[in-house]
Amino acid sequence: MGGSVKDVKSKVEVDEVVRGGSPVVLHFWASWCEASKHMDKVFSHLSIDFPHTHFFRVEAEEQPEISEVYSVSAVPYFVFIKDGKTFDTLEGADPSSLANKVAKVAGSINPGEAASPASLGMAAGPAVLETVKELAKENDSSKEKSQIQPGLSVPLKKRLQQLIDSHPVMLFMKGSPEEPKCGFSRKVVDILKEEKVKFGSFDILSDLEVRDGLKKFSNWPTYPQLYCKGELLGGCDIAIAMHESGELKEVFKDHGIDTIDEAKATESGNAKGGISESTGLSTTLTSRLESLINSSPVILFMKGKPDEPKCGFSRKVVEILQQENVHFESFDILTDEEVRQGLKVYSNWSSYPQLYIKGELIGGSDIVLEMQKSGELKKILHEKGILSEETLQDRLKKLVASSPVMLFMKGTPDAPRCGFSSKVVDALRQEGVSFGSFDILTDEEVRQGLKAFSNWPTFPQLYYKSELIGGCDIVLELRNNGELKSTLSE
Repeated sequence: MGGSVKDVKSKVEVDEVVRGGSPVVLHFWASWCEASKHMDKVFSHLSIDFPHTHFFRVEAEEQPEISEVYSVSAVPYFVFIKDGKTFDTLEGADPSSLANKVAKVAGSINPGEAASPASLGMAAGPAVLETVKELAKENDSSKEKSQIQPGLSVPLKKRLQQLIDSHPVMLFMKGSPEEPKCGFSRKVVDILKEEKVKFGSFDILSDLEVRDGLKKFSNWPTYPQLYCKGELLGGCDIAIAMHESGELKEVFKDHGIDTIDEAKATESGNAKGGISESTGLSTTLTSRLESLINSSPVILFMKGKPDEPKCGFSRKVVEILQQENVHFESFDILTDEEVRQGLKVYSNWSSYPQLYIKGELIGGSDIVLEMQKSGELKKILHEKGILSEETLQDRLKKLVASSPVMLFMKGTPDAPRCGFSSKVVDALRQEGVSFGSFDILTDEEVRQGLKAFSNWPTFPQLYYKSELIGGCDIVLELRNNGELKSTLSE
């Protein structure tokens, strides 16, 4: 092994190593994802500290067979394998958790010795160094110590303020003005170009510390974030409203923000929707793409079809739209190479799936997933008139009644995310009870709302014909008394 990362070329390659029983860590990544690149640096450094563990890098979209096996639907995604079985997983860019989980699956490098902090490098950051040191000292201890999330450090606060003050108009966004990585960031860039103001930008996908820190610093949970002379104006919705009302122009004028003259604005490529007139696409193809994008209020350009997705990322977006009860049309880009390649240029978005709402690009799998978790997706669907206003109470009633036996749990029946949920799933399966489920980790509104709705503060929660049966303890008690199956079939 020798402490290096190997790029996987086939499923067979992984299967052979897994069968050998050695510790294996898989990093599913994508070249277009900045967070993947950031985490890959940490991944590479960790491979040096744990030379007796196999570190494999898997291009998720290029290796769909492997991605399917490990249920990969977003990147970065890590799978930790020990003794031929999946030991743990990690989704998202969290360097500290990655080091924590690697150390657990790999074990101590040498008994009583900490991992070499020098080899982790600056990319890992102090949180990773501390975590690896602690885990190496504890060796095989299975107890996880809860860690208090520290507030913003003085150096970070100073750095954030310096970034905010670095330009009179400053935009913290996903991607760059030339290559926005989400529809909301693109929209604000277009607005600033229309306002003809000079502005600085910072790609929050390139720096996890800034991305997470600025949310706390500004008390604003999403991106983009637009600042003028050090003052937060808001995100995409606020920028649009201020632009359309003329208020944004007044704010810039009041703060003495200079505008760019017409000639310079033209040179900078002030094109509507971020589409350059010099894309090189033919008029016919451009017209066809626009027609497809506007063929339905919600359209998903994906690999495969909704009932038969051909990649985990497409499947994830389909599942999200179905969870949100959104009617949508789709286009299988695998069936038309002209559309597949042309849309990348037209949208300035290099990967699939691509989700459009009312002709506007929302983004790919990671963006849609993040928007669902934050509630942004539901908000925009209501604003665009795709979903009618529905009270949380109405929604919870529908969810509870969606299956005769309904389990609200952490994770899914095939991949529970907590021991209590796992026990209830096992109990139901042992009794041969069919049931529906809802992963409360995917929807914070449902998670918090259901506690009040049921007057039951914890999860899992099991319902039968819309009536609450109880949580883990009650379900296990019913099973042990031989009453579970009869209770759920009365």
